[in-house]
Amino acid sequence: MSRILRHEDLPYRPCVGVMLLNPEGLVFVGRRIDQTVEGWQMPQGGIDQGETPRQAALRELKEEIGTDKAEPLREMKDWLDYDLPQHLLGVALKGRYRGQRQKWIAMRFTGRDGDIDINTHEPEFAEWKWLAMEALPRLIVPFKRDTYSRVIEEFRDLAFAA
Repeated sequence: MSRILRHEDLPYRPCVGVMLLNPEGLVFVGRRIDQTVEGWQMPQGGIDQGETPRQAALRELKEEIGTDKAEPLREMKDWLDYDLPQHLLGVALKGRYRGQRQKWIAMRFTGRDGDIDINTHEPEFAEWKWLAMEALPRLIVPFKRDTYSRVIEEFRDLAFAA
């Protein structure tokens, strides 16, 4: 008889999230390549052993969008947690985590749109666009909406503070 996996049986994955803002105050989002439903998100990924969140953020940008042309603006003081929905436990995040514990960093994109190349070594996004910050929550998967709302609240003032 198989045992039902519970959230409390698994740890959170330490992760960094990046709100990448262009000079017009718009936010980078990518549509995930592995989603069966349309799901857009900001760049994010695990923090490797010995890495600071800022180091991880720049590495993740390079891995996911092909460029690390960005300067840090602000780091959230708090870590934000989200839990995966029950049907993704044991499946998503290599089946090892209940969700993610994220340190979010706002960064200003210092390159040109042509510097962005989502056809990376291990592509995560099928397409990308710049989007108004307030439009983010309606485009992402429901279990990340609270996290995104908190990130928007924290970084809203940076959108046009070039």
